[in-house]
Amino acid sequence: MTEPKIVLFYCFTPLADPEAIRLWQLTLCQSLDLRGRIILSPHGINATVGGDLKAVKRYLSATKSYLPFKQIDVKWSVGNGDDFPRLSVKVRPELVAFGAPQEVVVNAEGVVGGGVHLSPEALHELIEARGEEVVFFDGRNAFEADVGKFKGAIVPDIKTSHDFVAEIESGKYDELKDKPVVTYCTGGIRCEVLSAVMKRRGFNEVYQLSGGIIRYGEAFGDSGLWEGSLVVFDERMVQTFSEHPKIISHCESCSSPTTNYVNCGNLACRALLLLCGACVEAGAGEGCSPSHAGRR
Repeated sequence: MTEPKIVLFYCFTPLADPEAIRLWQLTLCQSLDLRGRIILSPHGINATVGGDLKAVKRYLSATKSYLPFKQIDVKWSVGNGDDFPRLSVKVRPELVAFGAPQEVVVNAEGVVGGGVHLSPEALHELIEARGEEVVFFDGRNAFEADVGKFKGAIVPDIKTSHDFVAEIESGKYDELKDKPVVTYCTGGIRCEVLSAVMKRRGFNEVYQLSGGIIRYGEAFGDSGLWEGSLVVFDERMVQTFSEHPKIISHCESCSSPTTNYVNCGNLACRALLLLCGACVEAGAGEGCSPSHAGRR
């Protein structure tokens, strides 16, 4: 067996028959003993899968043989199929659950009317040219920013992506409508939708970090504008970009620095709690608190 790997990618492109693509992807992953999550919709594909490196490479080769997916931007990380409890391949109305499929219009080039894509290097060039005028806007759930975010970023009060449209329409961020706003998220997919939502609501200069935090971390590690760790949605829970990342989050019980997420001990809740190892051993997190409601 070769080194295990996890791959993450998405592609916004019109799919006339998502169910047919679902069956193909399911059969392909099963034949290669891969696990993970794949979502398909009329707007394209969003996938995170892991397993043996040779099997993952065969999976990518087969997936790219389908012309609409030929140019997918694949992000690699260390891990394997064991980081996922099972294989899930589903068709849904949206690739990202904003609860507003009508917001997304796609063609063969991707999302129509979204923000300008910036590579990590181009992001630095924009900041050099525009300085403090540039605003970072977090496109993730608010709890994800607890352990890592860009310096000075605005973190909207978002529990799920369903909250974004109402949050943008609330007027809280209207002062940003004439400023350069850089949206960012884990791998880039949420910002494809978020940037389009913002542009349609009068934000005049909207950018999105191409490849998301993952690509930025690959380029600059912890020596750039990113601080902390990255939440990932598998058994790893968090990912870092160096051996000594800055820890910006604290244990909810004793306030010591930690990036350790655990599930609430209340089986009816199972929200995520930030608890250091010592507090977990002491039984913290066995009860439920309103402060972590919605952190799932």
